[in-house]
Amino acid sequence: MVKNFFYPKNIIFANYLIILIMSKLFIVPTPIGNLEDITLRALRTLKEVDVILTEDTRVTAKLLSHFDIRKKVISYHLNNEHQKTADVIAHLKAGTTLALVTDAGTPGISDPGFLLVSHCVKENIPVETLPGATAFVPALVNSGLPCDRFFFEGFLPHKKGRQTRLAFLSQLPYTFVLYESPHRICKTLEQLAQSCGDERKACVSRELTKIFEENQRNSLKALLEHYIAHPAKGEIVVVVEGMKE
Repeated sequence: MVKNFFYPKNIIFANYLIILIMSKLFIVPTPIGNLEDITLRALRTLKEVDVILTEDTRVTAKLLSHFDIRKKVISYHLNNEHQKTADVIAHLKAGTTLALVTDAGTPGISDPGFLLVSHCVKENIPVETLPGATAFVPALVNSGLPCDRFFFEGFLPHKKGRQTRLAFLSQLPYTFVLYESPHRICKTLEQLAQSCGDERKACVSRELTKIFEENQRNSLKALLEHYIAHPAKGEIVVVVEGMKE
């Protein structure tokens, strides 16, 4: 009977039922440019979940519209994730199935994702991460630099700690990867040349998977000269050769 459900002898069974109704968080990568890069599994997942959490609802709306997916979309980004995470966890525990996406690429890689996943792990909520698009992998392989071992830095600090990170990266014996914006690329290349040496090999990849994709391979000094003369546009990944022993 229902009134006997919460008797001590039924605690294990009660916990089992709670687990059964608890839903799952899906981490879903989205294309970084070319919409053909989305996977069939990602499309199926987005169609099946109850709600989609997204970095920018406007960007995700375009993606969903392109693939004729109609789902409730909720904003979840770096500026509100601390306020919304508890509510998201509560919905997951109540049985709501959620997918987390960002504007482009894999959530958690220089984008929102880590905070929510870490809370799910603490609460024993299942998390399933789909493989898919991310910018640094094609940039790394395209660079022609060794990629059997590499270090992913992401975005450098803008001010505090920037020189410390550059000094650390310059001493790495293997390839390292940075993300950068168009208006900072020349400053970053100049600082990399100062810390790593003018002739250190590097590759600047921008607009990956898009019509105007570009991969410039040269020394740091030559790349700096190129982008001073030809200002960059679009999303940028910088891949730099490791220090030779």
